[in-house]
Amino acid sequence: MVSREVVAPQGSVSGEDVLHQLCASLQPLPSVLRYYDEFDDTIRAIRNPSIESVFELFCHGRSVKVDFGRRRRECALIFKHILMQMFKQDLSVRTVANYFSDFHHFTDDDVAALARTSPLDVGLLWAEWRARELSQSVYKLAKHMLQLLCIYRWNGWSQEYRTFLSTTLPLPAHDKYAAVRSGDAFLSADEEAAIVRHLDEAVIGIKQGEPMLLDAVADAGMLLCAYQFAMRPVQIGMLDTRHVRVWNDEVTEDPTVHLTFHMAKQRRNKQRIPLTRRVKREWTPIFTYLKAHLDAANLGGVPRFFQVESVQEVSIRISKLVRGLIGSEDIGTATDLRHTAAQRLVDAGASHEELAEFMGHAQTNTGLVYYATSASHAERVNRALGASEVYRRVAKIGHDRFISPDELSMLKEEQQIAAVPHGIPISGIGGCQSGQPHCPYSPVASCYGCRKFMPVADKALHGKVLSDMREIVLFFEQSSRGDVRSPTYLQLQRTIGEIQTVIAELEVPEHE
Repeated sequence: MVSREVVAPQGSVSGEDVLHQLCASLQPLPSVLRYYDEFDDTIRAIRNPSIESVFELFCHGRSVKVDFGRRRRECALIFKHILMQMFKQDLSVRTVANYFSDFHHFTDDDVAALARTSPLDVGLLWAEWRARELSQSVYKLAKHMLQLLCIYRWNGWSQEYRTFLSTTLPLPAHDKYAAVRSGDAFLSADEEAAIVRHLDEAVIGIKQGEPMLLDAVADAGMLLCAYQFAMRPVQIGMLDTRHVRVWNDEVTEDPTVHLTFHMAKQRRNKQRIPLTRRVKREWTPIFTYLKAHLDAANLGGVPRFFQVESVQEVSIRISKLVRGLIGSEDIGTATDLRHTAAQRLVDAGASHEELAEFMGHAQTNTGLVYYATSASHAERVNRALGASEVYRRVAKIGHDRFISPDELSMLKEEQQIAAVPHGIPISGIGGCQSGQPHCPYSPVASCYGCRKFMPVADKALHGKVLSDMREIVLFFEQSSRGDVRSPTYLQLQRTIGEIQTVIAELEVPEHE
């Protein structure tokens, strides 16, 4: 432990001299620097750090190299000590790699200027640096250098200034929840419907024994994890076969599937807290299908469940799938799915504690932003009624084609859609390519938005169905006190939006 106070030379002393004296006061680096690789769940080592000019950091399945060879020898040694202190503070290797991603912008002259600065005049230097509009990682790296000066009691710095560094020297303004506050991070009800339908179709394909690519099923499984459980890409990528448990019972056809993953983005003493989730029973075949193939492959050891090589691969595959489903390049990342799941839970009336437990937050105040942007109860009802301009978007839903009433009458009886949803008889809205006996979904409520649906070109008829569905929504709102967590309530909300899309298409001249 360093306890003596070292005074930096002042006045006209050159930067090279001050750096040389600072390096002379530093303790020798250890022969090995060890850090924890969360993704591979292993301890890695950097050997001979005082000699090696390039440090290779393994984080989230990727290799990141930090090159000290282009820096002045004294600056390289100082940066190595800063990196070592970060590891001692239990910062994740990804955080360390991010801090050093732009460290070439933290020049040797900047290091010398910071070494000459005392607690009394650091404010002036910091103001000058803030005017340069550097990246946040550079400013954070500078703060870590000041922490190093505190540890070695250099030029008046001491441990008592640690709080001063974290509270007084401001970082550039950055609102990481800006997309949440503006609503740009949330998927619309129509976009969520496209995701749900894709997962449903994947299950149907598995049950009917259709030939399916293993990667496509894995993509559906990763999408399910992000959409239903708000799992981060690192949590999805780290999921292994030990933590996917399948329970079979004699009561239901589909088994129960439990996933266990760990809190991410926490300090080391918190990162192994387990979180257990149950997969929606209708979607469990996706996991049983993948598990059966992994068991048959007999890979040995404990293989990753989705067979991914890195967290980046998880992010790319989820984004590519979602953006293909919703037809947009502006939204659809795993982070967007996580934000959407959180907002969906808050809109359903979850408490701060319930949200923190669901999201894996260590602090309950982390999710306050979702409550600040949450719609009121009245707005949620309007959203379900399709009457809210804030939440309505044009639905990107496909169907086969419009047909005339005469064409409908020529279809087989099983292809003519008719049902009594929630006690209201509805018929004549269109036909189905497959036929109702072959469809596992509820007729009428699930027809709108289905690609096999052939709606009748009758705007007034669909307008009457829309009115009936709105009456059902109001009935549910009054009887269940607005329990928007009800699956039926959410299905009605989606159906109403899809009916409105059909009506909007009929308003186009070529359909009239």
